[in-house]
Amino acid sequence: MSDADAELRSSFTSCSPCEETWHRKPRTRDCASLSGWSPRWLIAVAIAPFFAGCGAEVSETDPEVEAAAQVPAEIVTSHQQMLDVLLRVHSLRLYEKTFWGQDTIDTEVRRLAARQDTRTADYLHACINLGRRWLWMGKPAKASELFDRVLQTCEKNAGRLSDTDRNFVLFQAGRASLREGENQNCVKCNNAASCLIPIQEAGFHQEKAGSQGAIRYFTQLLELEPDHGPARWLLNIAYMTLGEYPKSVPAHLVIPEERFVSAEFPRFTNVAGDYGLNIVSCSGGVCTEDFDSDGDLDILTSAWLSSDQIRYFENRGKEGFKETTKDTNLTGIYGGLNSIHADYDNDGDCDAYVLRGAWLKEAGMIPNSLLQNDGTGRFYDVTFAVGMGKEHFPTQTAVWLDFDNDGDLDLYVGNEDFPCQLFENLGARGFRDVAAKAGVENNGYTKGVTAGDVNGDNFPDLYVSNLRSANRLYINNRNGTFTDTAESAGVQNPIHSFPTWMWDFDQDGQLDIFVAGYAATLASVEHRFLAQGEHVDSCRLYRGLGDGTFQDVTAEAGLEAYSTAMGSNFGDLNNDGFPDFYLGTGYPGYDGLMPNAMYLNQEGKRFLDVTFSGGFGHLQKGHSVAFADLDDDGDQDIFEQMGGAFPGDAAANALYQNPGFGNNWVRIRLEGRRTNRSAIGARVHLTIMDQGQPRDLYRWVGTGGSFGAGPLRLEVGLGRAELIKRLEVYWPVTQQTQVFEDLAVRGHYHIIEDDNVLR
Repeated sequence: MSDADAELRSSFTSCSPCEETWHRKPRTRDCASLSGWSPRWLIAVAIAPFFAGCGAEVSETDPEVEAAAQVPAEIVTSHQQMLDVLLRVHSLRLYEKTFWGQDTIDTEVRRLAARQDTRTADYLHACINLGRRWLWMGKPAKASELFDRVLQTCEKNAGRLSDTDRNFVLFQAGRASLREGENQNCVKCNNAASCLIPIQEAGFHQEKAGSQGAIRYFTQLLELEPDHGPARWLLNIAYMTLGEYPKSVPAHLVIPEERFVSAEFPRFTNVAGDYGLNIVSCSGGVCTEDFDSDGDLDILTSAWLSSDQIRYFENRGKEGFKETTKDTNLTGIYGGLNSIHADYDNDGDCDAYVLRGAWLKEAGMIPNSLLQNDGTGRFYDVTFAVGMGKEHFPTQTAVWLDFDNDGDLDLYVGNEDFPCQLFENLGARGFRDVAAKAGVENNGYTKGVTAGDVNGDNFPDLYVSNLRSANRLYINNRNGTFTDTAESAGVQNPIHSFPTWMWDFDQDGQLDIFVAGYAATLASVEHRFLAQGEHVDSCRLYRGLGDGTFQDVTAEAGLEAYSTAMGSNFGDLNNDGFPDFYLGTGYPGYDGLMPNAMYLNQEGKRFLDVTFSGGFGHLQKGHSVAFADLDDDGDQDIFEQMGGAFPGDAAANALYQNPGFGNNWVRIRLEGRRTNRSAIGARVHLTIMDQGQPRDLYRWVGTGGSFGAGPLRLEVGLGRAELIKRLEVYWPVTQQTQVFEDLAVRGHYHIIEDDNVLR
């Protein structure tokens, strides 16, 4: 491993939390390193065809893979091919070169060392450029040194930089100091209160120098530019980390305390450290599912860097989670900004699809991975074996659906600045891309996709969220083609959008659409917390009318407040039967610190912000979100894969444990036979009596939002209902309905299509 790679990797793998707060499970070795890998495997890598000739077999394979003699040869070969390709991607250092400019760092270091006159504007700009990149790489101390050099030179040599440039450097210097404080406290010594706004005593920084330095820089900047909103915001945050907010913040700069108060709500606790899940990483994906078929939910996580190992955490009940990545044959499967799961091959266990290459158009084409679960708790990358490895484009979003209602799952992949792909499942013959024929190529900068039957014709439709262009609603024509009706349906906005999903927020039996805004600035923070700046286009909540058209109810639902959302998902916090949702916020820039946001559904009429009272206002970048009952106590917890795009913006993942609300619940696992085995697209209708009032509840099987994947089993809150009067399961392929009556609450039910025995 090169010195540059080692330094890059150390920027966050060395940030292990303190002994008293780190998880209790032993740490695994750094999978980015080749040390400890099989010599035979290394020989195979050295002679592998990498990108060229993906259909060719390699002469050697990983001994563990080779030992699995029962696995078909084409699957073993496909798995090895992906290992080779991903190692090749890492060796090319595409992320380092393209996204944060490692080559620029190397060049600028040499250029600065060769310069004699350190007072010229050209030299100072070179220092600024290099300092920013050191910050991206996770070297805030080196960045601060350069920013200080620039500021000292400007102080002694007036006019070397414009006022605008000088103020820019002050802001960057403040951000570098604040990040140094975050690294020393929130990352290295992460605990349950770290980075939760408003920061409480347990989250105060013990190493104070970073925040103290940030306060000096931001104060100086605000004296020169009083209306600098981001500086004022981060100044208040820095004081919070020291326990000196609001008393020590200058009166004209303090953000009123009431801005950090939300509606009263029981507090969830971040217990990721207790369960061995507070892994420090950059942005990535999560799937929560019972992958080993033992009845509880396991966790599969990924992070987007080409050196980031996919990680598998087995749920062992009262013992917590144990990382078993090596045992599940995932070693060497790197990268992934997002992931989704389903039983694509109808064999009774869940597989996973990992998405790569987003934001990296210039870096070339990095393949996605289809990970097949062999039913014994091991995964094999079958991407090349099933025909999905021929073309790969930058992406981070996809959705499983049975678009042709033939009983197996197809896959729609939303690509950035390239045609989207619709992979038709051909069973034993693999997949073929039929997007062009189907008319769903989109050709936009796709950031979110979701599917559901919005017009009641039993065939799933597609909604596509685009960044910087109108969104699309593709109505299924039931003949293998789709028609975009977004304009007539009224669902094109917002123009700057990102995650999306279909759900029934008001429980009227019709699918609705949520799509989050993403303008990638601190405008949302300025407007919400500083009461200044222009209001930016918000999210959209569209109420489905059942005929494929929608009504915009964003304002009446109380959702006009803007959030720059990335990872997100929905579930039921209090088991009242109405779905709530959580937005992971932020953007790649280091100034993009903004609280993640939780919204509580008020009986399908409005949403209430419970971010701060509920303990959800994490400051770090929020990515994949999953609502899931991970501790098997009947209520949903929230797992969030944290971290930004740059190595220097890594953060610890979070698991918010539900304190319980006393409401009843039911758990339902559907198993299709003529419908796809995962039952994706099937609808459940429950009739209950809640405190003497009849209620109808509706759920569709799926993993939830477009950035984070919850379990396929249905975890339904029932409020105070003591009995489920009627449970109907509608299967779209056969258009048949199964009916069960008088079911006990707090039960776990397994329903198989065409079988009226309730298990």
